[in-house]
Amino acid sequence: MPKQSAKKKTSTRKKAVKTSAAKPRNSASTIEQHIGNIIRSQRNLNHLTINDVSELASISPGMLSRIERGDVSASLETLEKLALALGMPMTLFFRDYDVPEGSAQLVTRGKGMQVVRRGTKKGHSYQLLAYEQGPAKSFEPFLITMDDASEVFPSFQHQGTEFLYMLKGKIEYRHGSETYVLQPGDSLMFSGEIPHGPEKLIKVPIEMLAIINYSGEI
Repeated sequence: MPKQSAKKKTSTRKKAVKTSAAKPRNSASTIEQHIGNIIRSQRNLNHLTINDVSELASISPGMLSRIERGDVSASLETLEKLALALGMPMTLFFRDYDVPEGSAQLVTRGKGMQVVRRGTKKGHSYQLLAYEQGPAKSFEPFLITMDDASEVFPSFQHQGTEFLYMLKGKIEYRHGSETYVLQPGDSLMFSGEIPHGPEKLIKVPIEMLAIINYSGEI
């Protein structure tokens, strides 16, 4: 089969070019290795050989191989040619380079720490969904579940501001001298220093998200 010309290859490539998100670099890699990995990834994604890309970018296959290995630092002019050959923006070469490592805390469903609060009984549970280390805590998020409509609840008092968001069921909730009926989608925010707590479980089971902010700022 006759070999396609560079011009014809370019036309075919543009119809099916794909662009992937750059993967976060290994902390030990250099900028040359990071760029080389992206070029190789984009080339493989579009099912192009080193010879294909070198012909489209007008650079030698040997030089392209060295760039992909991170052995050499490509000039901006060369990177521009490679970006055009691969059908990708030049910014993709530098995206996700030198990004700080994440330190998010994941708590999977049903794996929150079970917490016993004063006066809580069977059928009333608190799952702590995030745990801050150290003596001072800025906030605490809880998943509260209640399924015993006959339970009598105590009043709670604590520092900070509390936010409730109803997920399931129906409850009458007291804060000070006022009561509020909450259903799924309803929310309530109040000062934790004023006595508060469930007044009546109207429809069980009940699930609600409670976030206590201790910082004094909303």
